[in-house]
Amino acid sequence: MKVNFKSLILFENDDFLVVNKPPFMASLDDRNSELNLQALAKGYDESLSACHRLDKETSGCLLLAKTKEAYRHASIQFEKRTVGKVYHAFVNGIHEFNHEKVQLPILSLNKGSVVIDFKGKPATTVFNTLDIYKKHSLIECLPETGRMHQIRIHLSKKDAPLIGDELYGGSPLYLSQIKRKYKLSRDEEEQPLIKRFALHAHSLTFKGMDGNKIAVEAPYPKDLKVLLKQLVANRL
Repeated sequence: MKVNFKSLILFENDDFLVVNKPPFMASLDDRNSELNLQALAKGYDESLSACHRLDKETSGCLLLAKTKEAYRHASIQFEKRTVGKVYHAFVNGIHEFNHEKVQLPILSLNKGSVVIDFKGKPATTVFNTLDIYKKHSLIECLPETGRMHQIRIHLSKKDAPLIGDELYGGSPLYLSQIKRKYKLSRDEEEQPLIKRFALHAHSLTFKGMDGNKIAVEAPYPKDLKVLLKQLVANRL
């Protein structure tokens, strides 16, 4: 995967930089991945450090700091949970969430997955429905804590697993499932509309070094645009 780091930049000032992380790219060093965003950022500016991470398949807003002071400033905000994080999730099923708060503790397993367990760490996510399609929904997710796979497992526990998230009960979406009179040619094997779980870090709000609020939004990448287009087109 060849990526021009500059093309990912959504916001930049003397202290911080926010990028739109592409899907299928690790945030930090990953022995299972040649390319990671941290290394890409260092190639653009050696001083850059990622202030948090997104799952490899998740796209969207990722904050990087240019100085140690800026990194500490951001870290304190993440620690105090004053960073505003909004995710968009395309999920299986029809769901009407109106400030639906899920508070379920999360325990990390050694296999790179998590479970809901009272021995785990407290975790809270708020869900709101943004749109409804034929058999799926678009959900706004507001994580108040930052546990591993938090949004994914909390959605699963509301019977609203992410499209394509087979680890937590989701299933791939094929055009034939939503489009009437869809015909596949005899020798063609149908591919899912999206080849990852459908989660996007839509926006990030934090305070700059001067105390002023900075709000950044990340447009959907190509695969999510295609997914949305088909869900809307085949809504009825």
